[in-house]
Amino acid sequence: MILCESDAAYAADKFIDYFSNMGRIDEYLRNVKLDRISKMPSYLPGCGPEEDMFDDFDIHPQDMNFKVYSAGKDDSFTNAYFNERLQITTSHSVEDSIPGKVLKWIVMETNTKKIVGFIRFGSPTINSKPRNDWLGQPPELTRFNRHSIMGFIIVPTQPFGFNYLGGKLLALLCCSHEAREQLNSKYNSDICLFETTSLYGTTKSSSQYDGLKPYLRYKGLTQSDFTPLLHDDIFKNLNKWFIERNNNKLLVKENASSRKLKTQSKMISIIKKSLSSQKVVEFQTAIANAKNLTEKKRTYFSDYGFANSREVIRGDTDKLEKNPINFDKFYQENLIKWWKNKASKRYDNLKSNNNLRTELEVWTKNHDIDIIR
Repeated sequence: MILCESDAAYAADKFIDYFSNMGRIDEYLRNVKLDRISKMPSYLPGCGPEEDMFDDFDIHPQDMNFKVYSAGKDDSFTNAYFNERLQITTSHSVEDSIPGKVLKWIVMETNTKKIVGFIRFGSPTINSKPRNDWLGQPPELTRFNRHSIMGFIIVPTQPFGFNYLGGKLLALLCCSHEAREQLNSKYNSDICLFETTSLYGTTKSSSQYDGLKPYLRYKGLTQSDFTPLLHDDIFKNLNKWFIERNNNKLLVKENASSRKLKTQSKMISIIKKSLSSQKVVEFQTAIANAKNLTEKKRTYFSDYGFANSREVIRGDTDKLEKNPINFDKFYQENLIKWWKNKASKRYDNLKSNNNLRTELEVWTKNHDIDIIR
């Protein structure tokens, strides 16, 4: 596909204008987030989705109990319910249409019947340097997809996350045999590897996934040579504009993984090929500056207590073997018990120093929050 010079300049300016006022990844995320929040409905006091969030900070971790609900499976917890409450909690923008495996969890503290966090599992990214290094080679994708899953959203409500190490609780639940078994049942899989990455790289010196050995282990940094995504209406309108000029054909297949990223990459490629030599320099400079917004992210793996996850994914063997020392530690009951001990130290220390946070932290039209928490 080649655009005429005026069309190419029009499309290039959409990217140039969008990224021209952003100097850091947190500025990019904040701009996207505030735009999303501005489009949310308004609620009467006491009737908003934040009323479902955990807010009893007198309860001790040792007295807590938890239940996991699958969004979209129970009428009380629809996908819309999940997305709306996640939207006001997370600093990240929430994407709705996701190809591949999807399992959404709402985690509730049962004494208070309040939400403490959100989890979304999905098909892993196609390429990962830490994964390739760990395996010794890029995996065969069909086999890899059968044996692996990724945590794309692992977000505690705040300040439950701060007061109780809530992010660590959610990460541990992702590594549970109960999670693995539910995914195996839903997708006829045989999962033995869980992956996730930190939301921030060098912007933040630590991650909620640190300190979780043997359940979750750091495996290195991702590469970051990609352009941040245009969001919402800007992307949708530009994509529609490209489709109209492409004989009403999509730029990438409808069922492609990472479809939005691939579509935007295709747009950029078409613009580069179609621009005049003078304009292409301005466009390439804008794209290079946009890439500087992205960061290498920390990557973490869990083997669910199996002894030979790597060999199974590589195809060296088909039979999974349990690690006799660690396997039983990955049952949900044992993971929560481990978390309670760790969270108790955190909670007791904060309380004794009068540093507990007691104000619910949510995004609203009149109140934004620290993008890096």
